[in-house]
Amino acid sequence: MPENNIGYVTDFFAKPVVAGIKLDGTLSIGDSIHIIGRTTNMVIVVDSMQIDGANITKGDKDDLIGLKVPDRVRPGDKVYIITE
Repeated sequence: MPENNIGYVTDFFAKPVVAGIKLDGTLSIGDSIHIIGRTTNMVIVVDSMQIDGANITKGDKDDLIGLKVPDRVRPGDKVYIITE
């Protein structure tokens, strides 16, 4: 499936398991993303995201969002949106 770069991981928080992601484009609830790095490779569907603790349904270019992830990610990991 085609993928387009949508941003990168800036932070990781273990409790709760959340990634800080700087967006280079628009990301919405329900989008599928691929997070990949030297030791990271996961595909997830975005089911919730936040900015400064407030739930949002869409993040835009240059937003810094918090996103629940199923496992550890690392700063610098690339985030791709999967397009159909």
